Amino acid sequence: MPTVKVRNLKNEEVGEVELSDAVFDAPFNEALIHAAVRNYMANGRQGTSATKTRGDVSGSGRKLWKQKGTGRARIASIRSPLWKGGGNVHGPQPRDWSYNMPKKMRQGALRSALSERVREGRVILVDGWQIDKPKTKDFVASLKGLGHEGKTLIVDSLDNENLMLSTRNVRTTKVVNSFALNIYDLLYHEKLIISEAAVKELEQLLGPKKDADATEVSDGEPAEEKVEAASAEADPAEAASVETAPVKPKRVRKPKAEVTKAAEPAESEAEVSEGGDEK
Repeated sequence: MPTVKVRNLKNEEVGEVELSDAVFDAPFNEALIHAAVRNYMANGRQGTSATKTRGDVSGSGRKLWKQKGTGRARIASIRSPLWKGGGNVHGPQPRDWSYNMPKKMRQGALRSALSERVREGRVILVDGWQIDKPKTKDFVASLKGLGHEGKTLIVDSLDNENLMLSTRNVRTTKVVNSFALNIYDLLYHEKLIISEAAVKELEQLLGPKKDADATEVSDGEPAEEKVEAASAEADPAEAASVETAPVKPKRVRKPKAEVTKAAEPAESEAEVSEGGDEK
C-alpha cells in the first residue's frame, strides 16, 4: 500500500495514512486517460456555431434576368452561394457533440491518474482546511506554507464555506469535492491537495464494490443445502410431510381410434353386390 504523510496548514507532519491499492496504486493506462479526456472535452462543447444557407440569407427570390439572349451567365437567385452575400454551402450547424462513456472506464481513468500523481509525489494530505475568516490573503499564505504555488487542485467538502469564499479570486486554484473530481482537472493542475475525509470518500467511490445480494457460502456447503436445512430446522413436521407426499402420476392421453380408409370401399362393394345392379 502507498503511504502518504499527513500535514497541517503549518506544514507540520501529523501522521501517515495508508492509501488503498485499488484506487491509489493502479497501473498507468495512457490510452484510457486519453479517451476520458476526449469524452470530458466533447461533453463540454456548446455546439452552437452555425452558418446561413441560401434559405436563411435575405434577398429576393425572383430571377434577375432571362435565361437566354443577354450574353451573361444564367442565374436563378441572388441568394446563390456563387454570389457575394449569398448562402454558405456545407457550413457548420448546431449539433450535440456529447457522447456517453462507460462508467467503469471513467472510474478506471481516475484511478490511473490519481495513482500516477501519487507516484510522482505531487499529492499532499492535510488533516483539514480550517480557516477562521473567508480571506484570500490567509488562504494564499497557508498555500505557500505547504510549499504549493501554481496550479493547485484542492479536494475537500463543499460545506467548508470559508475555504470556498477564500479561493474565488485565486485563478490558479480550484476547489472541488470528491464527487465532482474529473480527469481534466487532475491533469491540468500540477499539484493535488486532499483532505483525509476526501480520501475516504474517494476510496468508497472508486474502490471495488461488494455485491450485497450474493449469498455467502461457508464450510464448503452449497447455498441450496443451507436453505433446505434451515427450513427443516424451522418446522420439521412440514419438511417430513413434503418429503413423504406421494407423487401423482401424469395423465396420458389415449390415442384416437385410427380409421382405415381401405375398409370403406369394401363395405360399399358388399352393398352393391347384395342389391344387384342399379339399372
